[in-house]
Amino acid sequence: MGQEFSQLNAELQRRLYEAEETIRAIREGEIDALVIRNRALEEEVFTLEGGPETYRAFMEAMDLGAAAFDTDGHLLYANTALVQLLGLAPDALQANSLFAKLDAGNGATVRDLLNRGKAGKSTAEITSEGRHIQVSAAPLRVGITEAVALTFTDITSRIRERASQESERAALAILASANEAVIVCDIDGRITHANAAVAAITAQNPIGKTFATAVPLKIGGLPGQHPGGEIVALAIGGTPMQGIEAFAPHAPKSKDLLISAAPLRIGGDEISGCVVTMIDLSQRKTLEQQQLLLMGELDHRVKNTLALVLSIANRTAHSEETVRGFQAAFSGRIQALAATHNILAERSWSSVRVGEVLSQEVEPFITSGENRLRVAGPDVRIRPRAAIALGLVLHELATNAVKYGALSSPVGTVAVQFTNDPASPFFSLEWREVDGPAVALPDRFGFGQTVITRSLQYSVDGGAELEYPADGVRCKMRIPRDDVVAAI
Repeated sequence: MGQEFSQLNAELQRRLYEAEETIRAIREGEIDALVIRNRALEEEVFTLEGGPETYRAFMEAMDLGAAAFDTDGHLLYANTALVQLLGLAPDALQANSLFAKLDAGNGATVRDLLNRGKAGKSTAEITSEGRHIQVSAAPLRVGITEAVALTFTDITSRIRERASQESERAALAILASANEAVIVCDIDGRITHANAAVAAITAQNPIGKTFATAVPLKIGGLPGQHPGGEIVALAIGGTPMQGIEAFAPHAPKSKDLLISAAPLRIGGDEISGCVVTMIDLSQRKTLEQQQLLLMGELDHRVKNTLALVLSIANRTAHSEETVRGFQAAFSGRIQALAATHNILAERSWSSVRVGEVLSQEVEPFITSGENRLRVAGPDVRIRPRAAIALGLVLHELATNAVKYGALSSPVGTVAVQFTNDPASPFFSLEWREVDGPAVALPDRFGFGQTVITRSLQYSVDGGAELEYPADGVRCKMRIPRDDVVAAI
């Protein structure tokens, strides 16, 4: 359609140029006769010395609408092409009729053009009944009579072509700026336009191919060998499709897609094709998968935590003789568990420093400003399961130190030594109480000692040993190397 408009426009411009050149040559006396081929394809010779009749015959042979006015504005002649262009009756060849056909604004424009045409060539554009008409005026001598020639050229097709080109440029700009992949198909389902984002979906040049060929799709629940072609066919048939999840197995990048297709209507209700948009769902699918994994991990952790709480409750109940004693011991252990959970939550359950766990469990038992906890050696980051177990062990050691050990004395201190030997299958830390009351081997061992010695035994390389020398309790703890993330 665009090529036909261009050809028609070029032909009209050529004819306008020939007519204007002929009129100029007549006006300037460069020719005195014309050879014109009539409808029977016979050539006739018109001389210009014969006055208006000869000029009228020449005007009738023109394809352009043409009229001649004298210098007073009286119509000398209007050809049939002009009468037809303005939609007048064949016998309406009067100036008043011509101007009456035009509205007030266009009539004033043409009258002004007539006046300016006496001095030289002048051009204006008017719009009449939805058509764009270019009007040109130029001085003319018909025999011995001074006149003004007007030519009327219908340039509607040229204007429409220009508008069509502008629309095409705007559409291409929109396609190019869209983040989503956009494909335009014609009425036959073949791709006519595709933006740069389509390269992530198909490695081949899609122009000229059918949608099903250029973008092979798999769509669950949609029958047929070529579901993408069926979506396009439905859209071309007038049925829009929205939010269809599809999989592009051969796509170089974006394989998970959300597809929508809508009929394409240009300049009216007639469908001339369809527009297909494809949104990349890869990132969303990845996030959904991560969310499922996190939900599974959370479920696993909650179950483990509840099992641990239940075990702590049962074992504490067996080792405590009074309800008050059970309440105090159980609450302390749950608070220790919660403290480690809080640190891990702040770190998104990735890893935590051993020093952080130690401070969280011991500092609540130390008065602010006292330097009763001394730590030496290189720190490391450990995984959540090791952090939870270590937190319970350190809580029991701190509780025991407050009740019976170094932290029960005003001058007692706790020294913790970190040792990280890369060649060793574990990271070790030693708890040593200094300047506390004299220590003796306990008569009976409660649940606290069980927590200390067994919490880190979830791996063969983990564990803890308690010692009771007279100068202070000592505990050597081992964190399996598999749970050590990085040294600090």
